[in-house]
Amino acid sequence: MCRNQLGELASAYREIREQNAEIVAISTDGAEDAGQMATHSGSAFPVLPDPEGRVVRQYGVYDLLGDGVSAPATFIVDDERVIRWRHVGKDAAARPPSGQIINVLRSIGK
Repeated sequence: MCRNQLGELASAYREIREQNAEIVAISTDGAEDAGQMATHSGSAFPVLPDPEGRVVRQYGVYDLLGDGVSAPATFIVDDERVIRWRHVGKDAAARPPSGQIINVLRSIGK
């Protein structure tokens, strides 16, 4: 999880919640680093540690770029755990802006 994206999502959190959505950020760092990222960004949503990469493997974004780490990815998952939208970046900087995420939430009626 990128610190800049966390900060942007934290700023847009109210708008995202207005769409009846919740943010759950997953970091492949350990618990201490994930907690520091949450504190640094001022996020009101959880930043969960996944140091063994279980979640990124489950969502199919581990080592997509051949660099041994997870690709930057954003998923919108409904209450029944169906992926309604995804954005998988081609490099570490390729992350959707919060405005795009909000527009997608509006369009799918989340």
